[in-house]
Amino acid sequence: MQATAAAERNKGPILEVLRQYVDPGTHAGSGVLRVLEVGAGAGLHAAHFARALPQTRWQPSDIEPRALRSIAAYAEAMQVPNVLPPILLDVSQGWETWGGTQPATLDLLVSINMMHIAELRCTEGLFKGAGVLLKPGGVLFTYGPYAVDGRISPQSNVDFDRSLRQSNPAWGLRDTALLRQLAEANGLRLERMVDMPANNKSLIFRKQ
Repeated sequence: MQATAAAERNKGPILEVLRQYVDPGTHAGSGVLRVLEVGAGAGLHAAHFARALPQTRWQPSDIEPRALRSIAAYAEAMQVPNVLPPILLDVSQGWETWGGTQPATLDLLVSINMMHIAELRCTEGLFKGAGVLLKPGGVLFTYGPYAVDGRISPQSNVDFDRSLRQSNPAWGLRDTALLRQLAEANGLRLERMVDMPANNKSLIFRKQ
């Protein structure tokens, strides 16, 4: 189990936003809400959110085998029965490879701090998958640092973007204008943008 200090800090603020989209009254019907988390990393978020949101059936995933072991360890250590065994998932590949998830069966698709440390094809794959797998009215929730309509602020995010691109030219902060386009091309719309601590944002995309 190797959660980052950032995950420890941001789990509370992220949960406050997520809770607004899983509480009773925010979804048609009742019963268990199906959640897929892409790029779940060490697994702290999956265990923390699922324990706080017992009405969810939380499916964590990651592309790294080491992360899958950490996710399973967190769920066991925190005794969270509504976290499913983690699955290996490459978000850049088609939804057909996403662990058997069927079209229009997800209530919530979650991606935290993934877009800026992955190639653009991963972000494109995320939106394509969301367009197919979310139920009508379902939510794609993403969190991280973003450029907003061509502008990055404050300076710390400018510096962070530069360092990412120096590490890997395919990385970097994604622009909300691009994300809007990807959303609309896949039957979603950007419903809300929430300012978060440490110059991050939560983005709420709704499946039409």
